[in-house]
Amino acid sequence: MPCLILAADVPDTARVLWAVLLVFAAAKLLSELFERLGQPGIVGEILAGFLIGPHVLGWMAPNDVLAILSDLGVMFLLFRVGLDVKASELIKVGGAALMVAFAGVVLPLVLGTGVALLFHQPRLESIFIGAAMVATSVGITAQVLAARGLLQTRAAKVILAAAVVDDVLGLIVLALVSGLANGSVNYLELALTGAAALAFTGLLARFGTRTVGRVMPRLRERLNLAEAEFALAMILLFSLSLLAVYVGVAAIVGAFLAGLALSDSSDQRVMDMTSGVSELLVPFFLAGIGLGLDISALRSPATLLLSALIILAAVASKFIGCGGAALRMGRLDAIRIGVGMIPRGEVGMVVAQIGFSMGIMNHSAYGVIVLMSVATTLLAPPLLKAAFQGETARPGSQEMLRVG
Repeated sequence: MPCLILAADVPDTARVLWAVLLVFAAAKLLSELFERLGQPGIVGEILAGFLIGPHVLGWMAPNDVLAILSDLGVMFLLFRVGLDVKASELIKVGGAALMVAFAGVVLPLVLGTGVALLFHQPRLESIFIGAAMVATSVGITAQVLAARGLLQTRAAKVILAAAVVDDVLGLIVLALVSGLANGSVNYLELALTGAAALAFTGLLARFGTRTVGRVMPRLRERLNLAEAEFALAMILLFSLSLLAVYVGVAAIVGAFLAGLALSDSSDQRVMDMTSGVSELLVPFFLAGIGLGLDISALRSPATLLLSALIILAAVASKFIGCGGAALRMGRLDAIRIGVGMIPRGEVGMVVAQIGFSMGIMNHSAYGVIVLMSVATTLLAPPLLKAAFQGETARPGSQEMLRVG
């Protein structure tokens, strides 16, 4: 079926509005259906993107408008999560989070590369497949935990801190693999970029809350703007997100750190307004994951078998690596942390797109990674629900979003 709303004779404004309407409405309808079936609504939102996408109903295709809304959605999601978490509490679990992050990088990289090599994939392509399995999509786990009011649990704090470090380590791995593909690796530049990214993250986590707590009230007193505090919060959000990109890490890390810096000084009004914006934008992030899924490259039995093993390796490597690194916290928290680090989401897709654009990955390998990214994302919500079953929202934990 042709993608009717993207037809050339449709005015640009109408094309944008159709895209926004269709994706948002489909995501919310499927979310409601899954909630009624007792399943996490987030799964329905991802599947909504797949169903209306170019490979099933053909009503919608990925485009720049949806990509921008998706990026904004995950930024606001992580910003809102940061508002609910205290920097001091994250620092307390910093040692455990570092161990979890390192284990969650090494094992997936080795296991993913090894599985691909067993299927006689080219060496560089195999390494890229392993690299795509490294970084965790913290947005998915954060969405589930925030909706259940569980951000204040110890396991949730370790997951969030580890996922931020994971992003920095994933950047280093991707830069290293891309350098190998280009025939040269600038180790000095790589070390400087990694050091800058870690310093940016560490300094903001350590001193951001204190600095903002001193500056923000003074600025607020001098402004006559309506909703001045929310306006200042948005300026901080976009400033730190932009700075994060220039430093070399994902914008969502800057967004999370902006929320973290405001966590002690922002009032309920800022949190409520941020939740409203998130409720609008997050469905585009979730549906966008489903829109990118193309199973046409997985028709051969060998590719299907490779996909199944890569998905198994992706789940097992994070669960065993991250969970094993957290065993000293107790078996239950270790299980929760291992499950929380499983989803790859858009992170794996970005790595696959880079490898594909560089000519390193063929269409089948690209399809394998996209399927792995979507599969781990779909598995994470029900697994998290089971892992945290019986856990009640802690005092001070604020419900951000319904799941879906």
